[in-house]
Amino acid sequence: MSRIKVLFVCSGNICRSPTAEAVFRWHVQASGLENLILVQSAGTLDYHAGSAADPRAQDAARRRNYDLSRVRARQVRLQDYLEFDHLLAMDRGHLTTLRSASPPEHQHKIRLFLDYAPHLPQSEVPDPYYGTAAGFELVLDLVEEASRGLLASLLAELPRVTAKD
Repeated sequence: MSRIKVLFVCSGNICRSPTAEAVFRWHVQASGLENLILVQSAGTLDYHAGSAADPRAQDAARRRNYDLSRVRARQVRLQDYLEFDHLLAMDRGHLTTLRSASPPEHQHKIRLFLDYAPHLPQSEVPDPYYGTAAGFELVLDLVEEASRGLLASLLAELPRVTAKD
């Protein structure tokens, strides 16, 4: 069976994108779609490759019953453009980086994650790394909203994906 593959991308893959991975994975599992939708995350940089998510991100997520403990940072690689159906950037800088590294035939897969929450007053997930605990809570708020929109969008894709089999 074909699966829809989603990759969340931030800078170092220790705050925003692992949070998005864990939150969206929770939504996918709660919907019983874990066999149809694959969720991962990566960073545009290799600063933290192999590291666990930032402890502050893990703590904030844990308070909302999301688990980031198994996520390990990695850098986006060329193969990701080929394998993933959706590469979702946390901010415009990541969007630009992904587009500049992407083969032309895969450009259509790249967009901002918050495009799936057009009702929000912002289009980017801010980096909480140098801020306070409130920044990690804001990231969770934004990611939860966009995750609901993304899941609704992917549900419309599922008949197409399963029909390939």
